[in-house]
Amino acid sequence: MSRIGKKPVPIPQGVEVNIGENNHVTVKGPLGSIEYTFHPSMKIIKEDNQIKVERPSDEPFMRALHGTTRALIANMVEGVTKGFTVELELVGIGYRGQVKGKVLELQLGYSHPVIYPIPDDVKITMEGNTIIKVSGIDKQRVGQVAAEIRALRKPDPYKGKGVRYKGEQLKLKPGKSVGKK
Repeated sequence: MSRIGKKPVPIPQGVEVNIGENNHVTVKGPLGSIEYTFHPSMKIIKEDNQIKVERPSDEPFMRALHGTTRALIANMVEGVTKGFTVELELVGIGYRGQVKGKVLELQLGYSHPVIYPIPDDVKITMEGNTIIKVSGIDKQRVGQVAAEIRALRKPDPYKGKGVRYKGEQLKLKPGKSVGKK
């Protein structure tokens, strides 16, 4: 049995979980509400402040789906209680950003500012001019928005300039002068 899939998901105080028909799970908590419809073969059971996921067979697809379903439910519960945050940093001379209403305006070394519209389900804040914080209750959505912002100017492999995840280690390539001797 899946190590992750067989662990029950504890439901903290102040969180309400509803399991509807066709495995439609709704989780409400202090930060908001999130819902998702899971595969119909998975059996999702709520008993004494815990959610358990059971699979119908030991087929490889069902085993993979078992752990995935449990992890997604755990992320939903964590999202409505604590939330998720991804930090990005702007590295490079003149690289800066600011939040103007519902858009993120970035100076990324182009001849024009880059405008990124902020989605309604995600909150973006700036810490100083160079640290971007993307936060929200849906882990997948927060990661997707952070990846889209990073894709606006990926880190350069030679100088390291660009938008990168905070703490991301880059292996810089040597320049063309290394081969000359």
